[in-house]
Amino acid sequence: MKIWNKKKISGEKIRELSAKYGIDQITSSILLRRGITDGKDLLYYLEDDKRFLHNPFLFNSMEDAVDRILQAQEEGEIVLIFGDRDVDGISSTTILYERLKSMGIEVEWRLPNGNDGYGLSIEAVDDFYKKNGTLIITVDCGISNNLEIAHAQELGIDVIVLDHHNPPEKLPEGAIIVDPKCKDSGYPFQDISGAAVAYKTSLALRFTKSSLYKQEICLLCAKKDGKQATISALKVRNLVKQDFLEESFECGTVDFLKTKFHSFLSGQQIFVWNDAETAYILKDAFGSSIQFNLFDIQKEISKLIPQTKGMSLAKLKLSSKIARYNPECATEIESFFNIFVTYTNLLLSQNEKKDSIQEDKDLQLVALAALADIMPLKDENRILVKQGVKAINDGKTREGLVELMSKLKLLGQKMTSSKLSWNVVPVLNATGRLGVPELGMQLFLEGEANKRDKIAQQIIELNAERKQLGNEAWFIGEKKAEQSIEHFGKKLCVIIDEKINRGVSGILAGRLVATYNVPSMAITFVDDVAIGSMRSCRGFSIPPFLDKMSDLFINHGGHDFAAGFSFEKDKLEDFKRRLEELSNAIKLESEEEKTFEIDAELPPEYLNPEILNLVDTFEPYGEANPELTFLTQGLKIQDALTMGRPEPVHLKLILDAGKSKWPAVFFGGANLLHSEFEQGDKIDVLYQLQRNVFNGNTTPQMILSQTRKTLTQEE
Repeated sequence: MKIWNKKKISGEKIRELSAKYGIDQITSSILLRRGITDGKDLLYYLEDDKRFLHNPFLFNSMEDAVDRILQAQEEGEIVLIFGDRDVDGISSTTILYERLKSMGIEVEWRLPNGNDGYGLSIEAVDDFYKKNGTLIITVDCGISNNLEIAHAQELGIDVIVLDHHNPPEKLPEGAIIVDPKCKDSGYPFQDISGAAVAYKTSLALRFTKSSLYKQEICLLCAKKDGKQATISALKVRNLVKQDFLEESFECGTVDFLKTKFHSFLSGQQIFVWNDAETAYILKDAFGSSIQFNLFDIQKEISKLIPQTKGMSLAKLKLSSKIARYNPECATEIESFFNIFVTYTNLLLSQNEKKDSIQEDKDLQLVALAALADIMPLKDENRILVKQGVKAINDGKTREGLVELMSKLKLLGQKMTSSKLSWNVVPVLNATGRLGVPELGMQLFLEGEANKRDKIAQQIIELNAERKQLGNEAWFIGEKKAEQSIEHFGKKLCVIIDEKINRGVSGILAGRLVATYNVPSMAITFVDDVAIGSMRSCRGFSIPPFLDKMSDLFINHGGHDFAAGFSFEKDKLEDFKRRLEELSNAIKLESEEEKTFEIDAELPPEYLNPEILNLVDTFEPYGEANPELTFLTQGLKIQDALTMGRPEPVHLKLILDAGKSKWPAVFFGGANLLHSEFEQGDKIDVLYQLQRNVFNGNTTPQMILSQTRKTLTQEE
């Protein structure tokens, strides 16, 4: 049974959210139904400014990583960036390579190609050692490469790990590790891509050009109410809060040398907002014998942000967007900190304009990586993807991507996360799947446009080959799937066949999950090694499952719902036996009645092209943020036809919404015509709204997911 569910929400809550954040009531109702009500979450739906991204130096080890790279720059060392073969790995490697190259560092890159396994290899370490290399930086891999990193260190090669995969119980010793999923990372959001980690590292390296790098400063504000003075002081390093002290005193009654502020402010650079007023309050509080060396940063900030000129901290607090979403930040010292961070980043962008242009290029790769690796589109991932898509739509498409999009006939179209996911990501991923990820790197790094054009064409051809291999793998998997599922008690599907191309094992596993709704493995062989991909569903996490067989694996790792592994071929029978044992303990979320969650009901009169602006508000769509599902009742079918080749399995309707007529497509819904309804009937529909581009023309259309005949049919 299929249930249409529109959660009930009170009109009072809708109006309250609308008033608080200045949004329309339909948007408020959708946010409430999706459970997005906390200001810290709402921020990432309603804002897209880069200043709301998390500071790279929130990673506890970022400063160590940056200092080691700066050392390599100063001492003329040779650096190797080692990435992964997928879109995330290619993007990560490109971002960091271009940053290090711009710093004048002698840097080279390497990706696993051909039949190479995942992650840093002993061979790669040895080859780099022969070139007198001294620093390896892994991107989108490395967190599980204990053996290889230990080998590098034995050869005198330092290693920095920039990764985002789930860490093993034992981390690589001696390496500098920057991974948001490590318990002690310090970073506030775990689910960023490997490319985002590389991007954050690039931003941190950019910040080293600032005179504030590694400098501890103190922001101080003082206010007075009658005879009571309140002093607030916040220590900041690399734009990250370090320590905070706030106390209130009755003016003239305390000895400054006996207060906590004496040691707290000792040796500090003290920045204030309005030095004259602050000095007056400090003198009133502690007497004239204590001299403070204050720097009035407001004067500098107002040059770059003119609207702050003459504005008090109290007034600044009222206009703070961050305070609007985070009530705990609605203080004068927090407002001071936020405007100081904004000013510093603006100043850096103004002084380093080439870096700002490069940042737009990087963000496009970060967006592709987030979509390719199916990162949840919440928190800062939303801004990272929004900014990347925006750069493309603003005509700033980076070299390489513009040639690929041209071949795919996407130039000139408005890009969305969905279009990138369906049209660009799989094509670029084909390079790694077929063992030539270096083509992806060359596409982005090649300086000559005509050469990039030829590389883009090669990638298009590779993708056609990938599709064919995928179809062949599905033919193999489909024949064995049901028997395997029965064998494992309907908890697991395992397909093992040497005819499966290793490059499409992940695609096959994903398709098995989509078709049969059970965790699935696809395993093939390369020489004497078994290579496997696993995809999951129904709340079953892969890493703990694979960890129980870690003694069999050469390597393994990944995410909760997508992972890979390899083992020696002669351990295949042991592997099968272990699967038999472990599958009994697999627990899957029950397959209950299919429920379609409705985000909002739109009356027919609301259906006009402007409604697409509402859809745009919730972009980007993807993991953890599915496309909006609307309900409209009583739409008359003005026209209906079936379509598709060789069999007409799809349905196209024209629905009458009064002032407007809406084209609607129901994929796989051809059987509904003449069985559930006829032309001229009125139907209720669940649907998503999209822009359809054909022959250069853009028109809105519905993509139907469910229909039912309207109960009351009126003439």
